[in-house]
Amino acid sequence: MTDVLHLVYNSSLVKMKHIDPYRNPGTLKALVAKIRDIKLPDHQVNLMEVCGTHTMNVHRHGIRDIFPPGVRLISGPGCPVCVTPRKGLDTAIAYARDPGVIVTTFGDMIRVPGSTSSLMDERARGADIRIVYSALDSLDIARKNPDKTVVFIGIGFETTLPGHAQTILHAKNAGIINFGILSLGKIIPPAMELLANDPELNLHGFLAAAHVSTIIGLKPYEPIAKKGLPVVVAGFEPTDILQGIIALLEQISKGEARVENMYKRVARTEGNPRAVETINRVFEVVDSEWLGFGTIPMSGMVIRDEFSDFDAEKIHPVEVEKTKIFSGCRCGEVLKGLIEPPACGLFGKDCDPSHPQGACMVSSEGTCAAFYKYQRPMESNG
Repeated sequence: MTDVLHLVYNSSLVKMKHIDPYRNPGTLKALVAKIRDIKLPDHQVNLMEVCGTHTMNVHRHGIRDIFPPGVRLISGPGCPVCVTPRKGLDTAIAYARDPGVIVTTFGDMIRVPGSTSSLMDERARGADIRIVYSALDSLDIARKNPDKTVVFIGIGFETTLPGHAQTILHAKNAGIINFGILSLGKIIPPAMELLANDPELNLHGFLAAAHVSTIIGLKPYEPIAKKGLPVVVAGFEPTDILQGIIALLEQISKGEARVENMYKRVARTEGNPRAVETINRVFEVVDSEWLGFGTIPMSGMVIRDEFSDFDAEKIHPVEVEKTKIFSGCRCGEVLKGLIEPPACGLFGKDCDPSHPQGACMVSSEGTCAAFYKYQRPMESNG
C-alpha cells in the first residue's frame, strides 16, 4: 500500500499555483483515511466513472488501488471518440478520400482505425486532413479554400457541442457556403441510464463528468437517482476524485440516492443555460448508435433542417464503404465496463498505441490507453 500511496501523494510534486491545493499530500491522506472509515454494505459496491479524463487521472494517480476491499471503480463510456461507431469513422475516411474535400478534425481522431484505413493513413496517401483545436478554426480554412468543401468531423459530448453549434451560426452569419459538419455528437445521460439498468454491471453509483455537467447542470441526472443510484459530479484532480468517491460511498452507506455537486467551483445546478440554448437551436436529439451499446434512444445530436446547408452529409454526400468489425477487439465491452482491457486477447499484443485495433487504445481518454500507460508497467513489475 505504501507504493500506491506514494503514487497518489507525490502528484503534488507538480508545482502549479492553482493545482497544488488539490494535490496536497496531507489533504490526500485525510481523504484516504475518510474512505476507509465509511461503513459500507456487506455486498460489493460497484461505482462507475463516466468521463475519460477521470479515467486517465484515476490511473495516473493510482487512485483505484487505495480503495478498501469491496469497492470497485469501473471505467465507463466517457470517451466520445471511443463510442463513435465504425460507420461514423468510415464516413469521415470517405470524406478524406474525396479530392474536393478538406477534412478538419481533433487530433484524437487521426489514428482511430476504420474498416480498412484511418485518417492518418489517408493523409499519408495525400488526403488534405488538418488538425484543429476548435470547430471555428475550420471556418478560416474554408475562407482560404473557396474551391473546396471543408468538412469538420463533429465528435464530442455536451462539452464540445456548444462550439460546434456556434461554428454553424458563425458560418451562416458570415455567408460561408463551403463548410459542413459531419455530426457525430452524443449526449451522456441516456447512456448512463442504460448502464444503471444493466444487471450484469450491478452498479451502485456514478461519478459524473465534470465538464459535461458545467454545460447541462444536475437535472439530467435526476432520473438515474430516482432509480436508486447516487450521482456525484466531481472535478479531475486527486482531491476532487477522492471527495467524489467519498460522497458516493456516504450516500450508499446511508441508503440515499441523489445528485450531488462536488465541483461547485465550476459546475452550477442549472449548468450553462446559454450553451444549452445554443446547442438546441442548431441540433436536435435523435436515437444514436454507440460502439458496444447499439442504438441508445435519444442520445445523439443531428443538425436541424434549418441549418441543413451546414450538414456535410446533405451538402456533400459521399459513398461509404461497407463496415467491417475487427475480430477479437473487445473495445465495446470495455466501454460498457463489462471487462477491463487486459481481458481482451489483443491488449498489449496485437493492439498497442503504435498499432491500435480500436479507439479505446488511441484516444487520450480511452480506457485501454490508460491501462496500457499506467497499469501495464505495474503488472510487469509483479
